Amino acid sequence: MFAIIKTGGKQYKVGPGQTIEVERLPYDVGAEIDLEDVLLVSQEEDIQIGEPHVEGARVRVTVMAHVRGPKILAFRYKSKKRVRRRRGHRQELTRLRIDSIEA
Repeated sequence: MFAIIKTGGKQYKVGPGQTIEVERLPYDVGAEIDLEDVLLVSQEEDIQIGEPHVEGARVRVTVMAHVRGPKILAFRYKSKKRVRRRRGHRQELTRLRIDSIEA
């Protein structure tokens, strides 16, 4: 059994017991939430495809932690002009554990 969910502008293929990292969500650590943007649910031979969402489907998740992603460096320069700019970025993420998929 798996589902495809949408959160933070991205789509994720998830299954029960799996842990994923998504864009930061405004929930406390340990909170149980329902994600209702379910695009597809597959239960063995039965596949439900939403238009755009599957009606009545939800994925129950638990917020495990709020973390920061790896540092990404952006560097820009102009040759022969002594112009150099270095910038770093770390994305704020939320680690979720998939508890169940309800269709």
